[in-house]
Amino acid sequence: MLPSALLLAAGVLLAAPPPDGVPAATRRPLLKRQTPTPNQMISGVVLTEEGQPLPGATIFVKGTFIGTSTNANGEFVLARDARPLPFTLVVAYVGHVTQEVAVTDAAAPLRVVLPYSTEQVSQVVMSASRIEENIQLSPVTVDKVSRTDLERQATPELLTSLARLKGLDISSASMLFTSLSTRGFNTAKSERVVQLTDYQDTQLPSLGLSPGNLLGLPELDIESVEIIHGPASALYGANALSGVILFNSRDAFVSPGLGVRLRGGQRDLLDAQVRYAHKINERLAVKVTGSALRARDWLATNYAAAATSVNPAGSPLGYDPINSYGNYGVQFTPAPNPVLPVGINPELYGQTVYTPGFSERELVAGDDHTSAYRLQGTAAYLLRPNLKLTAEARLAQATATYQNLSRFRVKDLQAQQYRAELKSSRGFVRLYTTHDAANRSYELNQLGNLLQEAPDNDGSGRSFAQTYFATYNTEYTRQRQAGTSVEAARQAAQQAADATRLTPANPRFASLHRQIINDDKPGRGARQRFGSQLTDLSAQYSLPVSDFGTVLTAGAAYRHYRLGSGGQLFADTTGRSITNYEYGAYGQVIQTLLHDRLKLSAAARVDEFRNFTTALSPRAAAVYSVGPDQRHNFRASYGQAYRAPSQLEQYVYEDLGYAIFLGNVRNGYQGYRATNDQGQAFGTTPDLSSFRTTLAPLDLERATTWEVGYRGLVLPNLYLDASYFRSEYRNFIATQVILGNVDGSLPTLPQIAAGWPTYSNRTQPTRILFTYFNSRQQLHTQGVTAALTYTGWRTVVPTVNYSFNDLNRSEVPAGVATYFNTPRHKFNAGVSGTISRFGYLLNYRWAQGHYQEMPFAAGYVASFSSTDASVRYQLPKLHAVLQAGVSNAFDARNVQVIGGPQIGRLAFAGVELNLP
Repeated sequence: MLPSALLLAAGVLLAAPPPDGVPAATRRPLLKRQTPTPNQMISGVVLTEEGQPLPGATIFVKGTFIGTSTNANGEFVLARDARPLPFTLVVAYVGHVTQEVAVTDAAAPLRVVLPYSTEQVSQVVMSASRIEENIQLSPVTVDKVSRTDLERQATPELLTSLARLKGLDISSASMLFTSLSTRGFNTAKSERVVQLTDYQDTQLPSLGLSPGNLLGLPELDIESVEIIHGPASALYGANALSGVILFNSRDAFVSPGLGVRLRGGQRDLLDAQVRYAHKINERLAVKVTGSALRARDWLATNYAAAATSVNPAGSPLGYDPINSYGNYGVQFTPAPNPVLPVGINPELYGQTVYTPGFSERELVAGDDHTSAYRLQGTAAYLLRPNLKLTAEARLAQATATYQNLSRFRVKDLQAQQYRAELKSSRGFVRLYTTHDAANRSYELNQLGNLLQEAPDNDGSGRSFAQTYFATYNTEYTRQRQAGTSVEAARQAAQQAADATRLTPANPRFASLHRQIINDDKPGRGARQRFGSQLTDLSAQYSLPVSDFGTVLTAGAAYRHYRLGSGGQLFADTTGRSITNYEYGAYGQVIQTLLHDRLKLSAAARVDEFRNFTTALSPRAAAVYSVGPDQRHNFRASYGQAYRAPSQLEQYVYEDLGYAIFLGNVRNGYQGYRATNDQGQAFGTTPDLSSFRTTLAPLDLERATTWEVGYRGLVLPNLYLDASYFRSEYRNFIATQVILGNVDGSLPTLPQIAAGWPTYSNRTQPTRILFTYFNSRQQLHTQGVTAALTYTGWRTVVPTVNYSFNDLNRSEVPAGVATYFNTPRHKFNAGVSGTISRFGYLLNYRWAQGHYQEMPFAAGYVASFSSTDASVRYQLPKLHAVLQAGVSNAFDARNVQVIGGPQIGRLAFAGVELNLP
């Protein structure tokens, strides 16, 4: 029903009247090519106040998609279509006041002067209200990064460069797998922020995350980036709980030409990008972009004891380090266990012994490079001056390391995205689909464990783990019989057992490694297998309904998932793909009053889901402007937002042997926790009732936020953007490990008594379950952001920003994980500018240390800082720009994610060519 309604919206766009001033009789046939006559051409030049040309300024016929940009001399030529005089041109350039120019004589060349402006005051955004508005009048906290800012980025990876913005947290699981978060609850996979490219969701349908900028745009093709801070579900639906990141591409009609960028740097960095856009005629334009990046990746090397390790670091019994994989830990008991030898020394009863695992470097086996390859093609056709039809295809492939429940080496991960869109000046109908494929990806913990379980090469038929434990027991017993102390006997036993472990020096390591990473069968291989599809159909229409400043917007969306893994990742064990869907509709009304000094807006969205209750997301906001030219703008807003559990959280079914990962959307799970509220371990007391728990099926995670803020010029040329927010979170989605039955029922006493060998048997109903649930603990957070920028000089533009995020921990019971994972204090201080042909940026950022709780690991992340710098020098006659940059110039070895890598210095240099 809803998809049919969305398609009908296309008819509304086609039937909409032509833009003002264009009679129906002057509309051209759709397919007939016509060359504009000289009297249909408008020409001119765009200059600064000093008379200098402005290359790259944009010129549009107001209310249409007809536009162009200026050349290196600031000159332009624009076909005005067959519209009668007079009409209006909109001329814009970053850092200058946008001008509307009335054209009354088509034959007279135009001379347009754009005065300098505080860039933040003159910027226009689309994301905050889903219609065009001045950033000053946005009802929520929003930032915009212009193309000029992007050209000064000091990092080779786009998302990392955004860390210098206020309120934005960056989490890097590897060099190219970076996630963005706002207002707390950061993770390495950004499940509470929606990342869009030209309003297309860039998430992988199988993993439910955006893999850095893999499905995004090469920097050569990015026009701007907009960041909404705070709840945005009222207009963007599921998962816009904490914000939206929108990447806008460059229009082939406005910015034709050939662009090439080549860069190289430390860590074997090679980065090449190309963009070619061509306006075939006044109605048809095409664009092709491509990029290739390769570098030596950052590898994780945190060998502190994991929070789940029974023994501390350095224990002669062994321990489980965070970034070591295959540290097989088994408690020595008199009960039979196929992993343990017969005749265990009673002195070892109750002790947990760990086999040494494998480092991340050992498991990637020399394949430590990261890479990303993208190819994108777009064709756009103007059906009318204000109605554009676009078709687009994007292909991407990447190798990197991703962190969630474990660390995954995503090898040749592929994604494809296809889009068809009909867009007018008032609305759109958009259809796109995303496909992903794991290809040769594998999981490091599985790989390490399966290497330990592989047959030893001593001919005994035992696994390496069994040989290790048998040797430990034998040597410990021998040492104690010889009168050695307990501590010395443990150390000697560990040394003897270590000599039996599988190492990369063993000839069998390479063959076993190759065999396991190429096998996707549970219990035999670590290779990941998935290939899923997301299809999204949406429409929106905005309409002024009165002469008194009222604008109505209505929209709807339908999304369909088809999940496939052959039973290796999802519960599609019957050979049929899992299907899931959600759909919703939204509306917004904006009213301006008091001579446009008061702007009121109200929006609401209703969403339906296959597996969850109906979600209502309201938002109300007000912006009041005072002072000359409305230079002081005060805003207040209230909003509710939600996050739907990801497809993995709903349907995962991954059996690792020692545990099984299960989604939770059916009947929930009953079972027993490892410890009770008194801190006692399961099995140490006969009363099991205090360990019993019930995990209800998942529901939507919800947040309510109140916010106030200010934007404006507090002094001439001194711009301030500040906000305060307070949020309440309910039904927070968390993880839980329990002893339970795979069907969700409570284990019986005989099932519990069967012990560990049964729990790790894939054919048995009682297992160690890793699943998801909604925490009933309400959480309250608050925060402040403030940014000051002085724009009195073009040569030196200083800026400083500060972010404060606080979780009210007084209401959180002891032992309850919050997953807040956010520095309490963070700041940036920097300076940028342009001196003739020379441009530069210098920025210092610092974030306070904090405790992080991730599904993979938990622990303290130390305070970190980074000094980043970049320079550019233009060679106009060669249409070239020389550029160089360095991130983390002082090689501070920052860790942004617990269990993630230490990120050091990365310097690069290159050249960019832009040919008209």
